[in-house]
Amino acid sequence: MIVRKNQSELEKMRASGLLVYQILNTLRGMVGEGVSTLELEATAEKMMADAGAKPAFKGYSSANAGKYPFVMCVSVNDEIVHGMPSQKKILKKGDIVSLDTGVQLNGYYGDSAITVAVGEISPEVQRLLDVTRESLDLAIDKARPGNRLFDICGAVERHVLANGFSIVREFVGHGIGTQMHEEPQVPNYVDRRNENPRLKEGMVLAIEPMVNAGAPGSRVRPDKWTAVTEDGKYSAHFEHTVAITANGPWVLTGP
Repeated sequence: MIVRKNQSELEKMRASGLLVYQILNTLRGMVGEGVSTLELEATAEKMMADAGAKPAFKGYSSANAGKYPFVMCVSVNDEIVHGMPSQKKILKKGDIVSLDTGVQLNGYYGDSAITVAVGEISPEVQRLLDVTRESLDLAIDKARPGNRLFDICGAVERHVLANGFSIVREFVGHGIGTQMHEEPQVPNYVDRRNENPRLKEGMVLAIEPMVNAGAPGSRVRPDKWTAVTEDGKYSAHFEHTVAITANGPWVLTGP
């Protein structure tokens, strides 16, 4: 069942989303050569604690992998999603790093991700980041009452494929509210086997394109969390929590 939120609930989700935005914006400024991914984790955890928020990811249970031990997923280069922070993983020039985090504040969740370059990157890798971010913007523009879910999914798919990149199919976006993952699932491609509900006011979606420079395939490392590209090529990930309102899309995790 898709749960629609009233204005009071959306305001609470905006507070959660704004904190996630502030955390990611702070971490964006920290990304640089010589920084460990665990340093980014520590900053995010402190900001959540200072705000009285509960980490959305830490303690999240997976049937296959157990409980996730961090407040962030920090995925570098060929890591698609769910990269685990480590003191041993040191960022270097030419890397790209996906910063994905979420919080629960006043009973409601916010979830967002950005991919950041470490110093100078190649033009083709920069194009990967640009196209992925553009596909998210195009999808958000479709998050309007009267449209259908496939309008969002198709906006990502068309832009990514037209630019010669591929779409990760094993991981998708999702509804969000008092639970981190609610209905509906939001794939980054049109899957005719899925339902295609009409979008209505009060629906809130976490839209998150995951785009590979090479082939779409992925595999999970032995840590049972980190998903990487099968061919070792780079992957980018951007995400916003978006409310569907009468006035159009409201990006709850934006400035």
